[in-house]
Amino acid sequence: MNITTALFFLFSAILLGASFRVITAKSTVHAALFLVLAFFNASCIWMLLKAEFLAITLVLVYVGAVMVLFLFVVMMLDSQTDKVRQGFWKHLPLAAVVGVVVALEMAAVLMGGFQVSQPAALPAEALKLGNSKLLGVAIYTDYLYPLQVAAVLLVVAIIAAIALTLRERKDARWQDAGQQVRVKAKDRVRLVKMNAVKPAQSQKEEGAA
Repeated sequence: MNITTALFFLFSAILLGASFRVITAKSTVHAALFLVLAFFNASCIWMLLKAEFLAITLVLVYVGAVMVLFLFVVMMLDSQTDKVRQGFWKHLPLAAVVGVVVALEMAAVLMGGFQVSQPAALPAEALKLGNSKLLGVAIYTDYLYPLQVAAVLLVVAIIAAIALTLRERKDARWQDAGQQVRVKAKDRVRLVKMNAVKPAQSQKEEGAA
């Protein structure tokens, strides 16, 4: 066993452990931090596979931006995890059955093994472009349709996240755009005519003088 294989098993073990803690941690903040650890180890595995662009993208985009936003949202929402966990044991049998079915399907696919053929050698001109440019060319030519599908899924996920955070609160203030549009000039400003009244302090000073 060489050093690369040893590092692969090390990073994979940490990745699996961190992923397990993401779904079992009681604190939402702790789960997000374990997810950051999982992302870092996945990035290290991609570095071992000589996919430098994917590794740096995972660190910069997900760890550096997305997970920071997750942590801010978790801390600002102050979600009550006790209510979320209600009914966990009631749905556990059904979830276990679904998990077993998924495991059996994956085993049926993976038992035959993978037929990995030797990739064709790239021309010398392509090797000069680098991994990042070659990946961009492949994505926006051969894999443009899957890229668009992934973009639509991300948009749907964003809409779902916004819908999940919309909850009724007594201390929340809402703006009614319809009332703002229908408002008239006379409703915005009210002119009140009042007689001039001197402050009591000024009257005392005048009496003393």
